Amino acid sequence: MQQPKFTVLVCRGTGCVSGGGDLVYQALKSEVERAGLKHAAIDFTGCHGFCQQGPNVVVEPDGIFYTHVSPDDAREIVESHLGGGKPVERLFYRDPATGRPVPRYEEINFYAKQQRVILRNCGHINPERIEDYVERGGYRALRKVLATMTPEQVIAEIKKSGLRGRGGAGASTAMKWQFCRDAPGTVKYVICNADEGDPGAFMDRSILEADPHSMLEGLTICGYAVGAQTGYVYVREEYPLAVQRVKKAVEQSRAKGFIGKDILGSGFNFDIIIVQGAGAFVCGEETALMASIEGRRGMPRPRPPFPATSGLDGKPSNINNVKTLASVPVIIDRGADWFVTIGTQKSPGTAVFALTGKIANSGLVEVPMGTSLRKIIFDIGGGIPRGKAFKAVQTGGPSGGCIPARFLDRQVDYDSLAQLGSIMGSGGMVVLDENTCMVEIARYFLSFTQDESCGKCTPCRLGTRQMLEILTRITQGKGQEGDVDKLLQIARVVKSCSLCGLGQTCPNPILTTINYFRDEYEAHIKERKCPAAVCDALMISPCQHTCPVGINVPKYVAAIAEGDYMKAVETIRERNPFPSICGRICHHPCEVRCRRGELDDPVAIRSLKRFAADWYFENVREDPPPFPRTKKEKVAVVGAGPTGLACAYFIAQMGYGATVFEALPVGGGMLSVAIPAFRLPPEVIKREIDYIAKKGVEIRYNTPINTNFTVDHLLKREGYSAVFIAAGAQRSQRVGIPGEIEGLEGLYYGLQFLRDVKIGRPVKIGKRAAVIGGGNVALDSARTALRLGAEEVSIYYRRSREEMPVTEVEYDEALAEGVKVHFLT
Repeated sequence: MQQPKFTVLVCRGTGCVSGGGDLVYQALKSEVERAGLKHAAIDFTGCHGFCQQGPNVVVEPDGIFYTHVSPDDAREIVESHLGGGKPVERLFYRDPATGRPVPRYEEINFYAKQQRVILRNCGHINPERIEDYVERGGYRALRKVLATMTPEQVIAEIKKSGLRGRGGAGASTAMKWQFCRDAPGTVKYVICNADEGDPGAFMDRSILEADPHSMLEGLTICGYAVGAQTGYVYVREEYPLAVQRVKKAVEQSRAKGFIGKDILGSGFNFDIIIVQGAGAFVCGEETALMASIEGRRGMPRPRPPFPATSGLDGKPSNINNVKTLASVPVIIDRGADWFVTIGTQKSPGTAVFALTGKIANSGLVEVPMGTSLRKIIFDIGGGIPRGKAFKAVQTGGPSGGCIPARFLDRQVDYDSLAQLGSIMGSGGMVVLDENTCMVEIARYFLSFTQDESCGKCTPCRLGTRQMLEILTRITQGKGQEGDVDKLLQIARVVKSCSLCGLGQTCPNPILTTINYFRDEYEAHIKERKCPAAVCDALMISPCQHTCPVGINVPKYVAAIAEGDYMKAVETIRERNPFPSICGRICHHPCEVRCRRGELDDPVAIRSLKRFAADWYFENVREDPPPFPRTKKEKVAVVGAGPTGLACAYFIAQMGYGATVFEALPVGGGMLSVAIPAFRLPPEVIKREIDYIAKKGVEIRYNTPINTNFTVDHLLKREGYSAVFIAAGAQRSQRVGIPGEIEGLEGLYYGLQFLRDVKIGRPVKIGKRAAVIGGGNVALDSARTALRLGAEEVSIYYRRSREEMPVTEVEYDEALAEGVKVHFLT
């Protein structure tokens, strides 16, 4: 039979099916039949792992990878690609960083930077056809074991490989097998734990849907090694497609003689029974799982005795995770010596993670043990979408810990994660961005584990409830002094005294968030403020909550939408007397928290503020009436910078007399003498200050407060009832490097440099200038140096772009003007 020129593989894993993958499959078959193409075959696979891009379609042998395919795209794929040889570019994957279309899956970073051992067949074979698995080397390891190896040799090979359990604890696989083999008794059981219940985790499900035979082959080899004749696959009923494909795989394996009596003529008898669990999270614990198989309520029991000596029905039993068993055939086939070249010395091989959360490329990721978090999240995962900053990653499912950004370069393996207070778990990896409240995330995960607690042991049953009550109270703005210490105390008791792994690890989210993000707990309790603007009980809206001065952003945005620009300006000035200035240079944290940004782009809050303020100054001709003086007391303010002027403005608004004393001939402080005119024109500053003066604030320029005119003079001779000092701290930070001598020719400190340029002092700039730093002053200094005639200006910043405290607009403008930026230097 002639082989087709093209084989079109449609992903029919749960993720793609939920997005219409089955309809895409049928549509492609219909279109190929309609077009009469004899050189194209339509087939399907299980999960590719790139669920966020589904439904996925791969055209082989070209390796063309189509994303977000709908049934309506079928005709164009058939006519253009299969019929005309021209791939459909609009369906290509686009790199999240560059927007560049990438046609072949092998060129996509998400796939190219993985090393797939456990997922070796996923997306490449039809999971419902055993011949596909055999063609790619399937059951070759079983043949080798039964024909050439004793059970002891099998265990020795697994021991040599250093394979550790991929289900969570990371125990030695060979050690578990050996204990079970050495246990007395003729009846023994081996069990595959496919009860995957972690929120956001779908590694085991995808393997069962895409490559069920790899697990079955591993389970059969395990049975041979420990001396068992019966194996169980315990899979949750909520995985209907996985259950269906495992059942079909068992039937096909039995028909081909890979399980059953006298397997491959070896005399070894082994059969597999599928048990569907009801979805209790606690049944992921091995003793609870066995109780469920026995028909009892799934609850853990004390150990010893361990399952290896007294497990299912009191018989010696061995339990391994899906990923562990899927690793066994390839280790036997390629050898332990090959396997130990992957990963680290203590954690050989690869690990599979379900990469989810605030990540550009969500899906299944398989990497060698020891790979850094940064590579997984940014190189493979594509980083954080919509320009948000990475905040933390939660590994190991609901019982894992939250790891902050400063540990991004830490390698991922069992021991490294444990040192950070987290766990490998079954492989969940939830990425959190800057808009995540760490108190709420701890409450969320604890609510899951508390709900799933079986209630058998007191520490877990009561401790999780008590911790959840405290966390809930904190997120509702009802936190109390001592709550954090109380959480730590209860968490340590639950961790050390609980019966099973669920209780022993469920405090991890609390312990790590307090350890790494304690300031957020303090803000919730002491300030009744959620820094991430997530906890509804503590805010009106995220933008207003995040605004440093608490402007009612929704109100003035709505006023602009209604065309009432005066109302918008008045709303802004209720909290901020500098709408025109802040409309230009505010770093607008409100936009970072804007909920619209979760869909596409945030509302342009700063630009709207600028629009309303500029409208006011361009259209309102009459002077504003001064605030009425209702109180006899008057207040002196030292310094006419933004703080001093704002203070005087609101003092006058309250009915007091307000006088500002400024040493310079102009007001505005650093606004006037440091921020370059190309960012903040002088006329904008002047009209804002004039407005404040017209509202009743007296400003005395060229009046420094010094030994000749003291604060005591203001209080006793001038009759002021209070003095507010807003002199500022106008000094640049010293770097502390050898040769840093103030006054050295060619060495300038940023603020002084900008100030000298602004007031017209002579500043000597050569052809090349280097700027050390990464904030607004650094960028302003670099752009100013170019304007002074420098031909080459380079910024050297010791951190990454993600950590650079400047807005995207300012950064892009600096690059456009020719500034070069060097990171991590």
